[in-house]
Amino acid sequence: MVNSHPRITSVVPEGGLVRLAHIIYLLHGFSVLMGILGPALIITTFLTGWPSIIAVIINYAKRDEVRGTYLDSHFGWQIRTFWYTLLWLVIAALLFITVIGIVLAYIVAVGAGVWVLYRIVRGWIALNDGKPMPA
Repeated sequence: MVNSHPRITSVVPEGGLVRLAHIIYLLHGFSVLMGILGPALIITTFLTGWPSIIAVIINYAKRDEVRGTYLDSHFGWQIRTFWYTLLWLVIAALLFITVIGIVLAYIVAVGAGVWVLYRIVRGWIALNDGKPMPA
């Protein structure tokens, strides 16, 4: 099978780094679960909950160690998920400020929450299968 991911080489990641990537998905998933079970929306809990903040800090701290492996794509996937979720939250907040945009803000927030859940599940399944994520 030909490697189609531009940043991935044939370097095999250390087992501890694979375990760490699973832990990062677990932290993000825990934040989502808190959002589903709690009074806050998924995206606000995802962004402000300590598990996701810790996870994204770990992503940045360990990113150099996973360069050249398929885990690099997972770390990028997790980081992009966090920052794009923040963008959607800002958009929803700006819409919420207007009376007309309150309903639209809620739709954006719920849609972003579903998107976060999708990205966590999709990424975690690919990681479990030892596959990279799209760039």
